[in-house]
Formats: sequence, C-alpha cells, structure tokens
Amino acid sequence: MDAKVENSPVSGPGEHALQPGHDPYHHLHDEAYAAPFGQHRVGWRQMLSVAGRIVEPLDGAWNFVLDLHDEGLRQRWFEDAPEPIGGWTTPRDYDDGDWQSTIVPSCWNVVRPEWTYFEGGAWYTRHLDFAPGKAGERVFLRVGAANYEARVFLNGVFLGSHRGGSTPFFIELTEHLNTGENRLQINVDNRRRPERVPMNHTDWFNYGGIYREIGLVRVPALFIRDFGVALVPGSAGKRIAVDVTLSEPASGTARLSIDGLASDVAVPISGGIGRLEFEAAPDLWSPANPRLYSVGISFGEDRLGDKIGFREIRVEGQRILLNGEDIFLRGICVHEDDRDLGKVSTEADIRRRYADAKALNANFLRLSHYPHHELAAQIADEVGLLLWEEVPVYWAIDFANPDTFADADNQLREMIRRDRNRASIVIWGVGNENADTDARLAFMSGLAASCREMDSTRLVSAACLINREHFRIEDRLSEALDIIGLNEYFGWYEPSLDGLKRLFANSDLDKPLVITETGADAVAGREGRPGELFGESHQSDLYERQLDLVESAPYVRGFCPWILYDFRTERRQTAYQRGWNLKGLIAADKTTRKKAFTTLSERYSELAQQQKPAGP
Repeated sequence: MDAKVENSPVSGPGEHALQPGHDPYHHLHDEAYAAPFGQHRVGWRQMLSVAGRIVEPLDGAWNFVLDLHDEGLRQRWFEDAPEPIGGWTTPRDYDDGDWQSTIVPSCWNVVRPEWTYFEGGAWYTRHLDFAPGKAGERVFLRVGAANYEARVFLNGVFLGSHRGGSTPFFIELTEHLNTGENRLQINVDNRRRPERVPMNHTDWFNYGGIYREIGLVRVPALFIRDFGVALVPGSAGKRIAVDVTLSEPASGTARLSIDGLASDVAVPISGGIGRLEFEAAPDLWSPANPRLYSVGISFGEDRLGDKIGFREIRVEGQRILLNGEDIFLRGICVHEDDRDLGKVSTEADIRRRYADAKALNANFLRLSHYPHHELAAQIADEVGLLLWEEVPVYWAIDFANPDTFADADNQLREMIRRDRNRASIVIWGVGNENADTDARLAFMSGLAASCREMDSTRLVSAACLINREHFRIEDRLSEALDIIGLNEYFGWYEPSLDGLKRLFANSDLDKPLVITETGADAVAGREGRPGELFGESHQSDLYERQLDLVESAPYVRGFCPWILYDFRTERRQTAYQRGWNLKGLIAADKTTRKKAFTTLSERYSELAQQQKPAGP
C-alpha cells in the first residue's frame, strides 16, 4: 500500500477544554509543546504530479490570526469546537479568527504595516463544503508553498507537517473529510533558525505566510504519482525515455502518447515502477526554437497531460553544449520579490520578468536563491529562456547537522520532482557562497549526488567563492560539479578590478565557469560622477569593464549579474538603501530602467551576434 501519514491522537473538537482533571495552566510550562507537530512530516515521496489534473482552488479569504507565542500549539486551539464566543462556558484565547481575514496567496508582511517584520506563527482557518466524488477516490490538499514550516489540521485532527518555504507539499485528507462542512486549519511559522535551510542569516527578506496557490486534488484509489519524459543523454536526440511511478506497488501497463512522435506506447509497470526507452526524433527545444509537445500518460482510471520540450545539455571540456552546439549563457539573476506583493508571483509578474530579460538580450536566468513558482519554468519553456534553479543552501548552513542535510535534500528533491519535465531548466544549483570546509564538502557533494540520482538530464553547479589563500578559482566541491559558479564583486566590495585580472591569470580550469553574481548598487535616477558609489554611471561602467575581462577568459561560458530588480532586504540599512538591495538593473517599481540595463543589453547583443544560436 502507498505510505500514508499517520494521525496524531487528539481528543476531538470541543473535548479538550472539558476533560476531567485538565490542567488549564499546563501549557504555560510545557516547552516541548511543538514536538508532536514535528511528526508525520511529508516530503518529496508524498508529492504527486498535478500535470493536467483539476485542482479545486481554496484561494481567497481565510480567517487569520498571528500567534507570536505559539499559543495555538501550546493550547491545542485546533481541538476547540468552533463555537461563537457567546456560547462559551470556559474562556479561550482563540475563536477561529473570523474577526480578521487575509487573502491566500499572500505574504502577511505586506498586508498591514504593523506586520512588516513579524516572524513567528500564524493560523489560517476556513470552512469548506465537501461533496464526495467517485467511489474509492482519494483527496489531497496541495499547498504551493508556505514559509517556512506548516502544520495541517482538519476537523480537529493533526494530519501532518512540512518544512521548506519554497516547494509544494501534499497532505491526504480522505479519511477525515465530512460530507458537507469541514474546518481546515493551517499553522505557518516563518521563524529563522540556525539549523534550517536557509539559516537565520540571509540577504533577502523573510516573507511569511501561504504565498502560493492552495487547493484540493482528487485522484483514483490507484494513481500516477510521478512521471518523467526526456531525451536519453548521449542519444544524439534520437531516443526518448519515460519513467512512471504509481501510488502503490502495482503492476500493469501505462500508456504514453506524444503528439506527432508516439501513439499509444505501452510502458510495463512492475512493483509500481516503470521505465522505457524508444526511438524518436523530436524537433529539439532551444531558446531559438522553444518547441513543446503535448504528452499524455495513463494508467487505469488515471490520466495526466503536459507540454514538454526535448533538448540535451552537457559539458565538453570548457564548453557548454546545448543540443550539441556551443552556447554562452547571457544571464541575469532574479529574486522572487515584489514591492507590493512580497514573495507572491503572478503570471503577469513572471511574464514581465521574462519580457525584461528578453529586452536585455539575455538567454538565461538564475532563479535565486530558492525554488520559484512552478509557472516560472512553465513560461520559460514557452518563451525560450534557459534557467538555473537552486535550493537555499546559503552562507553558513549547519553543515555538520544530519537533520539540516535532510531538510536541504528534501527541498532539492521536491524541486526536482516538481520541475523535472521542464526543458528550460538546464542547471540545478546546490548552494551559494559557502566556505570550503570538510563538513560543507560532504554536505554539498551529497546534494550533487542526489541531483544525479533524481535526474541525469541536467547539469549540477553551485555559486562558489574564491580561494583567498592562493587567489585562484579553486573549490574542492568543483569535483562534484559540472559547471563552476563564481560570485565575485570586484569593482564594488573590492573596489579594484585588478583582482579579477589576477584571478583569471592564476586559474586554469578544465570545465566551464559561469560568473553567477557580480554588480554594484545604484539609486535609480542618481547619475553620480564616474566611480562614485551608488550612482548609475558607476554601475554601468562596472559592467563594461567586467565583460571586457570575462571575454578574455576562455573557460568563462556565462555571465549572470546581480540582479534584474531592486529587492527588499532588511540587512541593507544606509541612507541610500533603506532596507533595499539596489543592485537591480531596474528599480523596485519594475519599470524604471537604470543606465546599466542599456549597457548590458548592448553588450549581450554583441555576444549573441558573435555566436550562432543553438537550434535544430
């Protein structure tokens, strides 16, 4: 049988406060109150593909209360019957919060000014009417993302928890749904902790809440949990592999169709797993030709559908090859951040982001520093942009802690499970700016191994730092990487560019390198004198000089500046920044382009003309 999340023993709605001998003061002294709610944690193995499925939306207004002291967990608010205050015989500290609401998806930090810097717990509650469907169906709650830890309760029963602020999770509701009215509660906690991923010290804003879409998914008793369709690496674009994972260890035959390529291909399933390779010659996907095929797969009563592109990405010596042709990654980094919406991404916002990248003459984006909304990769497939996706293994992660590794590894696997059918994603990133220690080497090498175990069709990289002792591009982790990423801020944190010249002179790499971050802050509209910090002139000049040097190093096969838009970060507190990182080529209004935007666009245009685009 498919593994299910066991339920914690609870007394049931309304009984908690009435139990004989109940100590009403116990919660004041119980500092192990959260332990029961860390059990029954769901992760990548409980995910299920929603490609082509109907997701019944639960977006909209939810009752909402902040809970700084975790009283909801201490007092077990979820067990109290949802009676109006006027009918109470014993006072409580929670009444389902119907006196206050918030919209899902949203970040509480941008809902009210007094909530801007709130870090802690919050409770979302809503009532939903449920009508059963076909006999034997199973019902799952899908949460697109909730930052950072989420705990789900239905009709007074704790069903499960999830860690990780950027990847989707699934909780089965089947056995606890009532026909008619149900009370669904989700406790979300965005506290930063040193053992979590990311840890408590970062350089982006810590938004809280259920900030991606939420809904119900109905599936048959036996369903397709996951599937992948991709080119077989090394097949010269002439073979396709399909793999299928069922919800149970059943056997039988799945049926695959790819419009124009394959019709009713039988995929044998044994023990719930199936894999097949077959001959096919698809029109290859590339930024110049973002060709997508309609793919359908079925097993028994279940059917999924998706639009998938076929391409091959690999390295050969110092080169990156897309469909066998040399490519230079003309990139830009981007955060999932909006002045008004916080970390919420809408389709319109993503399309604006990509329109700006196209205007920049970029062919590549680094989605920093965590998995972005799944629409980001779906739309990149459509419009023809290459992507780097990564997990927030950022700075001084607790690399020696096995539980921290388990958290990072699960986030990585959830990201890969969600997005592995997206042709636009060519690189998985496993970390950013981590010191080269033994513990870090083991931790991140383990993540690189997980990438290859889950997906053999993409490259693995990390944004590394300079070896300061020898002043070389040198990191022990590079042995586990296909591409070396390098964050360097010569011309900004290190004012002279002479260090970059020296770095390139000292380094002799046998694999490609991508400059994964570089840049300078500039206040939009402030021209500044040449060389003056925080002026647009200095930022623009820096990119000119950086690219001159980059073009002299043959192993540098990509340039990905920091960053497309100015973004909110409370770490930056000067008279110019005032809580914002101003390295964007475009201001926080996502409209005002700085001088450096035009400079980089022109240089990228020159690079594109020098190189024939990869294509069929």
